[in-house]
Amino acid sequence: MSLQERPYTAFDAIKARDHELAKQAIAARVNGELRDLNSQVEPGDVVEAVVPGTREALEIYRHSSAHLLAAAVLELFPGTRLGIGPALLDDPKGGFFYDFQRDEKFTPEDLEKIERKMKELVRRNLPYVRVELPKQKALEQFRAMGEELKCELIDDKGGEMVSCYKLGETFIDFCLGPHIPSTGRIKAFKLLSLAGAYWLGDSDRPQMQRIYGTSFFTQEELDSWLRQREEAEKRDHRRLGRELDLFSIQEEYGAGLVFWHPKGGIIRKEIEDFLREQLIRRGYGLVFTPQLAKRELWKVSGHEENYAESMFAPMQMDEVDYRVRPMNCPFHIGIYKSEQRSYRDLPLRYAEFGTVYRYELAGALHGLLRVRGFTQDDAHLFCTPEVLKDEIRGCIDFTRCVYSTFGFHEFKVELSVRGAQKRYMGDDKSWEQAENALAEALADEEIAYERMEGEAAFYGPKIDFKVVDAIGRTWQLTTIQVDFNLPQRFQLEYIGSDNQPHRPIMIHRALLGSLERFFGILIEHFEGKFPLWLAPVQVKVLPITDRQNDFCRNLQAQLMRSGIRAEVDLKGDKIGAKIRNARLERVPFMLIVGDREAEAGLVAVRERTKGELGVMSVGSFIERAKALITSRALDHGHF
Repeated sequence: MSLQERPYTAFDAIKARDHELAKQAIAARVNGELRDLNSQVEPGDVVEAVVPGTREALEIYRHSSAHLLAAAVLELFPGTRLGIGPALLDDPKGGFFYDFQRDEKFTPEDLEKIERKMKELVRRNLPYVRVELPKQKALEQFRAMGEELKCELIDDKGGEMVSCYKLGETFIDFCLGPHIPSTGRIKAFKLLSLAGAYWLGDSDRPQMQRIYGTSFFTQEELDSWLRQREEAEKRDHRRLGRELDLFSIQEEYGAGLVFWHPKGGIIRKEIEDFLREQLIRRGYGLVFTPQLAKRELWKVSGHEENYAESMFAPMQMDEVDYRVRPMNCPFHIGIYKSEQRSYRDLPLRYAEFGTVYRYELAGALHGLLRVRGFTQDDAHLFCTPEVLKDEIRGCIDFTRCVYSTFGFHEFKVELSVRGAQKRYMGDDKSWEQAENALAEALADEEIAYERMEGEAAFYGPKIDFKVVDAIGRTWQLTTIQVDFNLPQRFQLEYIGSDNQPHRPIMIHRALLGSLERFFGILIEHFEGKFPLWLAPVQVKVLPITDRQNDFCRNLQAQLMRSGIRAEVDLKGDKIGAKIRNARLERVPFMLIVGDREAEAGLVAVRERTKGELGVMSVGSFIERAKALITSRALDHGHF
């Protein structure tokens, strides 16, 4: 085929505008849809380059890395059957994985062999080749290869034509793509671990072997992530949760269900107290609503249609079907609808620490970070179009306040909007209004953001805030979502100044996301060394000998009466062991009492990381400690 006859591709379109940009591009966005660089484009198509440095580029790169892993496994271990291999962006276990069915178990030595084979395939610079097959032919081909699990996916998700990708001589996968042009573009990767898994996370389905890995655009990024991962293992909230007696998850009661122990419960109380103070100050009404409702409610809300697979099965009472709630929003709508509303009543802001239940697959559960029962710091705001942007800005201000209080000083923001490949509720005009209001609020607040095409929820666009923790990891926390659709579905109204009924706009807002997940993040952020105001035990009183025990008991009582959480260590250990135990428990302050201190009514103060701070009166210590607690100080340096 001559150059003139060759189809005009997305790469050609990018190169025609910017030769250097074309060199950097790994994929393209054509009329808003992600595609391979070699996909054909037509005159008038809007073509944008997808380049390193964006989340969508990293997701494509890592998905291609997962295919590289699978191709290497098939070359080394013929007969292995394929599962799924997605990219991961915020998972502590890695940046991608692939699930395999194989009679023999993979070993750590096998990982080394696979990694060497992957490097060989990178040097061979193999192209990622998209192939479209009629559905029946695709099923026949995969069935002939013994890939029954792929046939199941094709049956479930494939259209009339099925998109597949080939890599090398042995690997072909049912996949929508897009992918990078060739394996030579993968510059830095590492296989990390082996794990057991079930097909599609269902324990009733076939057992799989999962290989985790990660990849980055540069070796420097990979090396930095590996160092961060090593530090993260020291901070693992599951281990610290056990050691500090904060929480547990007990399989005999149910997977993904969290038990908050007394020390964890105190921290939760402090978090909730702070939020309630702020909510009341910012004009929110505190509400409490049921944890289940008639199934019909979820049909009206659209969850039965769009979210049923993540909901627990219905239960029947009095011949009526009920479902436990996966969301709080329909219940807050119920409060709104309980009486006629006027424009003079708006905005209305309802907030609730609402417990919800979602059926997460067993393979996806992970400590506090992915559970089946959790409590959202949820709120729903009902307002008129005239104040929509102001309400969004109020949510953004609240978000900043929360982050600074808990020691998160850096965050990243994404604006998730509609894409071309999903089903969405509502009309184009409403979606444009919602997306514009969110974008304008971010601009007014001078917040930079990344626009995420196709990542909106089925009923509205949203802003997502991702905090950066103490070791540089990002965590999704706040969501601010504008919704024109639920007010329509539930026929919400207010009477306007013209005495006519109008439809309110609804904002869904969660700052922490869920208390359970936020607690897990907080444990790792502080490495269990909570600031004084959050610490479950704020002071440990340590007598040097038994002679000071009575004084120390009285001192503990005095501290407790002053609002300071204190314990006294009356065990017969030497003082060095008592100090060491208190430090292992991450107690912020230790008050050491010997004969001289007891006689003079003094204490020798020791801070968990700074060491000895000197001798002072009990009253002076209480005054300084209460000042730190009241101000919710993150650092004890000004004690």
